[in-house]
Amino acid sequence: MLALSRKKNEALIINNNIEVTVLEIKGDQVKIGITAPKEVPIYRKEVYIQIQEANKEAVEAASEALKGLV
Repeated sequence: MLALSRKKNEALIINNNIEVTVLEIKGDQVKIGITAPKEVPIYRKEVYIQIQEANKEAVEAASEALKGLV
């Protein structure tokens, strides 16, 4: 993991086309802004994990359904 220090209104660039900017700092909460191409999906980690779990469950259910057909 790369750890960087940034202050309010400072940014970092990822892969030449994604910019992450620190917008606001209030106590232990940091608000960030992300500028990226539309084709780049951006999720909060907890949402991403839920999507991955739902996809895994769907694959398992489809696999079971296919076993029933064979």
